[in-house]
Amino acid sequence: MELLTRNNFESWMQKLIERLDRQDELLLSLQPSGKAPNPMERIRMFDNQDLCMLLQISKRTLQRYRSIGALPYKTLGKKTYYSEEDVLTFLSGHVKDFKKEDIAFYKARIHNFFQK
Repeated sequence: MELLTRNNFESWMQKLIERLDRQDELLLSLQPSGKAPNPMERIRMFDNQDLCMLLQISKRTLQRYRSIGALPYKTLGKKTYYSEEDVLTFLSGHVKDFKKEDIAFYKARIHNFFQK
């Protein structure tokens, strides 16, 4: 392994930048429009507070759904997130917990949440 010194630092950094540029070009070539991908456009996520407000449930109820495995979730650091698809699937599968006539209302609320 080569020792990184002031003399070879510039060449090492240049090689790293060139490699990153090649990867960027490769990723852009995979996109049909040539536009860089934005991961937040594809995956819509709710945190605990958002989901409690949208579904009009308490944090404890939300935790119970997570604990029994009814509502899939992801953690990032110390925060818990829920994907829009998982929430909609959860609502469809747990109609007994919500009034049937309210399911369409909750789904519309979730859809409109991202339209702001």
